[in-house]
Amino acid sequence: MGKGAGCMPSKHRPPAGATESSSTAVKFVAPVATEERSVDFNALNNTPPPPAEIKLKIFIVFYSMYGHVESLARRMKKGVDETEGTEGLLYRVPETLSEEVLGMLKVPLKEGDIPVITAGELAEADGILFGFPTRFGSMAAQMKAFFDSTGELWKEQRLAGKPAGFFVSTGTQGGGQETTAWTAITQLAHHGMLFVPIGYTFGADMFTVEEIRGGSPYGAGVFAGGDGGRSATEAELQLAEHQGKYMASIVKKIAQSSPKQ
Repeated sequence: MGKGAGCMPSKHRPPAGATESSSTAVKFVAPVATEERSVDFNALNNTPPPPAEIKLKIFIVFYSMYGHVESLARRMKKGVDETEGTEGLLYRVPETLSEEVLGMLKVPLKEGDIPVITAGELAEADGILFGFPTRFGSMAAQMKAFFDSTGELWKEQRLAGKPAGFFVSTGTQGGGQETTAWTAITQLAHHGMLFVPIGYTFGADMFTVEEIRGGSPYGAGVFAGGDGGRSATEAELQLAEHQGKYMASIVKKIAQSSPKQ
Protein backbone atom coordinates (compact mmCIF):
# COMPACT_ATOMS: atom_id res chain seq x y z
CA MET A 1 0.00 0.00 0.00
CA GLY A 2 1.51 3.29 -1.03
CA LYS A 3 2.05 6.17 1.37
CA GLY A 4 -0.65 8.71 1.05
CA ALA A 5 0.37 12.32 0.59
CA GLY A 6 0.12 14.20 3.84
CA CYS A 7 0.16 11.15 6.07
CA MET A 8 3.72 11.95 7.20
CA PRO A 9 5.68 15.20 6.84
CA SER A 10 7.88 15.05 3.83
CA LYS A 11 11.56 14.88 4.59
CA HIS A 12 12.12 17.01 1.50
CA ARG A 13 9.77 19.88 2.50
CA PRO A 14 11.72 23.08 1.97
CA PRO A 15 12.43 25.05 5.14
CA ALA A 16 10.86 28.45 5.69
CA GLY A 17 12.37 31.06 3.49
CA ALA A 18 13.43 28.58 0.79
CA THR A 19 11.99 28.16 -2.73
CA GLU A 20 11.35 24.93 -4.50
CA SER A 21 12.15 24.44 -8.13
CA SER A 22 10.61 21.91 -10.43
CA SER A 23 13.38 19.53 -9.45
CA THR A 24 13.89 18.15 -5.99
CA ALA A 25 16.90 20.47 -5.34
CA VAL A 26 16.39 22.89 -2.50
CA LYS A 27 17.68 26.48 -2.69
CA PHE A 28 17.94 28.91 0.25
CA VAL A 29 17.26 32.62 -0.09
CA ALA A 30 19.86 34.89 1.52
CA PRO A 31 18.44 37.15 4.22
CA VAL A 32 17.68 40.71 3.17
CA ALA A 33 20.34 43.13 4.40
CA THR A 34 19.08 45.69 6.89
CA GLU A 35 20.24 49.28 7.15
CA GLU A 36 22.94 49.88 9.72
CA ARG A 37 21.83 52.06 12.61
CA SER A 38 23.85 53.88 15.26
CA VAL A 39 23.18 52.78 18.80
CA ASP A 40 22.53 55.36 21.53
CA PHE A 41 24.22 53.60 24.41
CA ASN A 42 23.25 56.33 26.87
CA ALA A 43 19.60 55.78 26.06
CA LEU A 44 20.09 52.03 26.00
CA ASN A 45 21.63 52.02 29.45
CA ASN A 46 19.36 54.80 30.70
CA THR A 47 22.46 56.85 31.54
CA PRO A 48 21.74 60.52 32.31
CA PRO A 49 23.70 63.15 30.36
CA PRO A 50 26.78 64.65 32.03
CA PRO A 51 26.01 67.63 34.32
CA ALA A 52 26.27 71.12 32.89
CA GLU A 53 29.34 73.15 33.72
CA ILE A 54 29.09 74.63 37.20
CA LYS A 55 29.67 78.38 37.02
CA LEU A 56 30.94 80.69 39.73
CA LYS A 57 28.13 82.93 40.95
CA ILE A 58 28.63 86.66 41.23
CA PHE A 59 25.71 88.39 42.94
CA ILE A 60 24.97 91.96 41.82
CA VAL A 61 23.01 93.32 44.78
CA PHE A 62 21.70 96.87 44.50
CA TYR A 63 19.25 99.52 45.55
CA SER A 64 18.00 101.87 42.85
CA MET A 65 15.26 104.41 43.44
CA TYR A 66 15.02 106.01 39.99
CA GLY A 67 16.85 103.44 37.88
CA HIS A 68 20.34 104.92 37.59
CA VAL A 69 22.08 102.26 39.68
CA GLU A 70 19.95 99.57 38.04
CA SER A 71 21.21 100.56 34.59
CA LEU A 72 24.78 100.01 35.77
CA ALA A 73 23.82 96.70 37.41
CA ARG A 74 22.30 95.29 34.23
CA ARG A 75 25.35 96.24 32.16
CA MET A 76 27.61 94.83 34.88
CA LYS A 77 25.82 91.49 34.60
CA LYS A 78 26.62 91.49 30.89
CA GLY A 79 30.31 91.79 31.69
CA VAL A 80 30.14 88.93 34.19
CA ASP A 81 28.14 86.66 31.88
CA GLU A 82 30.56 87.20 29.00
CA THR A 83 33.42 85.89 31.15
CA GLU A 84 33.83 82.13 30.78
CA GLY A 85 32.96 80.18 33.90
CA THR A 86 31.05 82.93 35.71
CA GLU A 87 27.40 83.93 35.97
CA GLY A 88 25.94 87.25 37.14
CA LEU A 89 22.75 87.22 39.24
CA LEU A 90 20.79 90.43 39.84
CA TYR A 91 19.08 91.12 43.18
CA ARG A 92 17.36 94.10 44.79
CA VAL A 93 17.57 94.85 48.49
CA PRO A 94 14.28 95.36 50.35
CA GLU A 95 12.64 98.78 50.21
CA THR A 96 12.26 100.58 53.53
CA LEU A 97 9.94 103.40 52.43
CA SER A 98 6.18 103.04 52.40
CA GLU A 99 4.15 103.02 49.20
CA GLU A 100 2.73 106.40 50.20
CA VAL A 101 6.15 108.00 50.51
CA LEU A 102 7.37 106.38 47.28
CA GLY A 103 4.33 107.82 45.52
CA MET A 104 5.05 111.30 46.86
CA LEU A 105 8.62 110.99 45.57
CA LYS A 106 7.30 109.87 42.18
CA VAL A 107 9.40 106.70 42.28
CA PRO A 108 8.66 104.52 39.22
CA LEU A 109 7.45 100.95 39.70
CA LYS A 110 10.18 98.33 39.64
CA GLU A 111 10.27 95.62 36.98
CA GLY A 112 9.43 92.19 38.35
CA ASP A 113 12.27 90.30 36.70
CA ILE A 114 14.72 91.00 39.53
CA PRO A 115 14.01 89.28 42.88
CA VAL A 116 14.47 90.81 46.33
CA ILE A 117 17.32 89.17 48.21
CA THR A 118 17.48 88.10 51.85
CA ALA A 119 20.65 88.46 53.90
CA GLY A 120 21.16 84.72 54.23
CA GLU A 121 21.37 84.25 50.47
CA LEU A 122 24.64 86.21 50.31
CA ALA A 123 26.50 83.16 51.62
CA GLU A 124 25.74 81.35 48.34
CA ALA A 125 27.73 83.85 46.25
CA ASP A 126 31.32 83.40 45.12
CA GLY A 127 31.66 87.18 44.79
CA ILE A 128 29.37 90.17 45.32
CA LEU A 129 29.03 93.60 43.71
CA PHE A 130 26.98 96.07 45.78
CA GLY A 131 25.39 99.10 44.10
CA PHE A 132 23.63 102.05 45.73
CA PRO A 133 22.96 105.77 45.38
CA THR A 134 24.53 108.31 47.70
CA ARG A 135 22.90 110.10 50.59
CA PHE A 136 25.16 112.97 51.68
CA GLY A 137 28.34 111.17 50.64
CA SER A 138 27.54 107.68 51.94
CA MET A 139 25.26 104.77 51.02
CA ALA A 140 21.47 105.11 50.95
CA ALA A 141 19.56 103.98 54.06
CA GLN A 142 18.00 101.04 52.21
CA MET A 143 21.41 99.48 51.57
CA LYS A 144 22.59 100.27 55.09
CA ALA A 145 19.47 98.57 56.50
CA PHE A 146 20.30 95.51 54.42
CA PHE A 147 23.86 95.40 55.74
CA ASP A 148 22.46 95.80 59.26
CA SER A 149 20.46 92.59 58.69
CA THR A 150 23.58 90.50 58.06
CA GLY A 151 24.42 90.04 61.74
CA GLU A 152 23.89 86.29 61.69
CA LEU A 153 26.26 85.95 58.76
CA TRP A 154 28.83 88.03 60.66
CA LYS A 155 28.39 85.86 63.76
CA GLU A 156 29.08 82.71 61.76
CA GLN A 157 31.74 84.37 59.55
CA ARG A 158 30.01 83.06 56.42
CA LEU A 159 31.10 86.01 54.26
CA ALA A 160 34.73 86.02 55.35
CA GLY A 161 37.09 85.81 52.40
CA LYS A 162 34.48 86.59 49.74
CA PRO A 163 35.55 89.26 47.22
CA ALA A 164 33.23 92.27 46.93
CA GLY A 165 33.09 95.60 45.14
CA PHE A 166 30.93 98.73 44.87
CA PHE A 167 29.28 100.89 42.22
CA VAL A 168 27.38 104.08 42.92
CA SER A 169 25.16 106.89 41.73
CA THR A 170 25.44 110.55 42.72
CA GLY A 171 23.57 113.67 41.70
CA THR A 172 26.60 115.77 40.83
CA GLN A 173 30.34 115.50 40.22
CA GLY A 174 31.10 116.50 43.80
CA GLY A 175 28.27 114.41 45.24
CA GLY A 176 30.36 111.49 46.49
CA GLN A 177 31.52 109.23 43.65
CA GLU A 178 34.48 108.21 45.82
CA THR A 179 33.29 108.82 49.38
CA THR A 180 30.12 106.77 48.88
CA ALA A 181 32.21 103.70 48.10
CA TRP A 182 34.98 104.60 50.52
CA THR A 183 32.68 104.86 53.53
CA ALA A 184 31.06 101.52 52.63
CA ILE A 185 34.33 99.60 52.99
CA THR A 186 33.71 99.35 56.76
CA GLN A 187 30.84 96.93 56.06
CA LEU A 188 33.20 94.59 54.22
CA ALA A 189 35.96 94.92 56.80
CA HIS A 190 33.78 93.75 59.68
CA HIS A 191 32.70 90.70 57.67
CA GLY A 192 36.28 89.92 56.67
CA MET A 193 35.41 90.32 53.00
CA LEU A 194 37.97 91.27 50.34
CA PHE A 195 37.43 94.70 48.80
CA VAL A 196 38.10 94.63 45.05
CA PRO A 197 38.39 98.13 43.52
CA ILE A 198 38.84 98.48 39.79
CA GLY A 199 41.81 100.85 40.16
CA TYR A 200 42.88 102.06 36.73
CA THR A 201 42.37 98.73 34.98
CA PHE A 202 40.06 100.41 32.46
CA GLY A 203 43.15 101.93 30.86
CA ALA A 204 43.10 105.20 28.96
CA ASP A 205 39.34 105.57 29.38
CA MET A 206 39.91 106.25 33.09
CA PHE A 207 41.80 109.43 32.16
CA THR A 208 39.43 110.96 29.63
CA VAL A 209 38.26 114.51 30.34
CA GLU A 210 36.43 115.11 27.07
CA GLU A 211 33.09 114.23 28.63
CA ILE A 212 31.55 114.07 32.06
CA ARG A 213 31.68 110.52 33.36
CA GLY A 214 30.91 108.93 36.69
CA GLY A 215 33.07 106.26 38.24
CA SER A 216 36.39 106.18 40.04
CA PRO A 217 39.14 103.73 41.02
CA TYR A 218 36.70 102.48 43.67
CA GLY A 219 34.14 101.32 41.10
CA ALA A 220 31.72 102.29 38.36
CA GLY A 221 29.44 105.26 38.82
CA VAL A 222 26.78 107.37 37.17
CA PHE A 223 25.73 111.01 37.54
CA ALA A 224 21.97 111.30 37.94
CA GLY A 225 21.86 115.08 37.64
CA GLY A 226 20.48 117.52 40.17
CA ASP A 227 16.88 116.60 39.34
CA GLY A 228 17.58 112.94 38.59
CA GLY A 229 16.79 113.37 34.91
CA ARG A 230 20.17 112.36 33.52
CA SER A 231 20.62 108.79 32.27
CA ALA A 232 23.83 106.79 32.27
CA THR A 233 26.01 107.51 29.26
CA GLU A 234 27.59 104.78 27.15
CA ALA A 235 30.97 105.60 28.73
CA GLU A 236 29.53 105.01 32.22
CA LEU A 237 27.88 101.78 31.10
CA GLN A 238 31.12 100.55 29.51
CA LEU A 239 32.92 101.11 32.81
CA ALA A 240 30.22 99.09 34.58
CA GLU A 241 30.63 96.27 32.07
CA HIS A 242 34.37 96.38 32.61
CA GLN A 243 33.90 96.12 36.37
CA GLY A 244 31.76 93.03 35.87
CA LYS A 245 34.49 91.40 33.78
CA TYR A 246 37.21 92.46 36.19
CA MET A 247 35.38 91.10 39.23
CA ALA A 248 34.72 87.85 37.37
CA SER A 249 38.44 87.46 36.66
CA ILE A 250 39.33 88.03 40.32
CA VAL A 251 36.71 85.55 41.54
CA LYS A 252 38.06 82.94 39.11
CA LYS A 253 41.65 83.45 40.30
CA ILE A 254 40.62 83.05 43.94
CA ALA A 255 38.59 79.94 43.15
CA GLN A 256 41.47 78.37 41.22
CA SER A 257 43.97 79.06 44.01
CA SER A 258 41.71 77.76 46.79
CA PRO A 259 42.41 74.21 48.02
CA LYS A 260 39.97 71.57 46.81
CA GLN A 261 37.40 70.57 49.38
